[in-house]
Amino acid sequence: MPRFFTDHIGKTQARIIGDDAVHIGRSLRMRLGDEIILCNAGTEYVCKILTISNTEVVCDIVSSHKTTAEPSISLTLYQAVPKLDKLEFIVQKATELGCAKIVPFLSGRCVSRPDAKSFAKKRERLSKIALEAAKQSGRGICPEVADIISFKQAVSELSQNDVALICYEKGGKSLNEICFDYAHSVGVMIGSEGGFEQAEANLCVQNGAVLIGLGPRILRCETAPVAAVSIIMSLTGNM
Repeated sequence: MPRFFTDHIGKTQARIIGDDAVHIGRSLRMRLGDEIILCNAGTEYVCKILTISNTEVVCDIVSSHKTTAEPSISLTLYQAVPKLDKLEFIVQKATELGCAKIVPFLSGRCVSRPDAKSFAKKRERLSKIALEAAKQSGRGICPEVADIISFKQAVSELSQNDVALICYEKGGKSLNEICFDYAHSVGVMIGSEGGFEQAEANLCVQNGAVLIGLGPRILRCETAPVAAVSIIMSLTGNM
């Protein structure tokens, strides 16, 4: 069944508005009585379409259950901003793999350095990419793509997680050595094309983060987050 996200969930009925409503009626050519899945806050609702218009689709809720595709941990990816096409790839794959949030930040070696205003426009596209990836992968939530922040802000947010990790190109502990047994929230920080400066790695450690390595090979900035998130999800029983 087609899958959509909505905030308009009632006790017996649900609504879809905006572009998704248009998509249901015009592109999918769905009819009254057809069933769809609506997702909200990790719960899936099997719904039957009651009415369709150009602006709204109203449905009866048939049944609901928790989404089995959502991980048992809340994993936030802190990603130093690479070139935009690479960031789009990272957002898409991080969503598919189960990240709860993607936080772009500017580190000292970022080649691409958009300001907050210009990044706001890019964030709209990134959020749409996350939404489509969430639908495709059967997620129960759509991960948030946050506003761009400074490196110091990213370190401060990273340190608030139960487990805080930074992938450092000069190496560190293996992810197999990290204990995730009692972690509800995990944060992992990845560098841009140029990696991290030594002072940046030191600041992370001073704030409680653990340096980790992803093996003897140097991974591209768009490969490292996919590898790190995949391994963390596997180690926590979410793959």
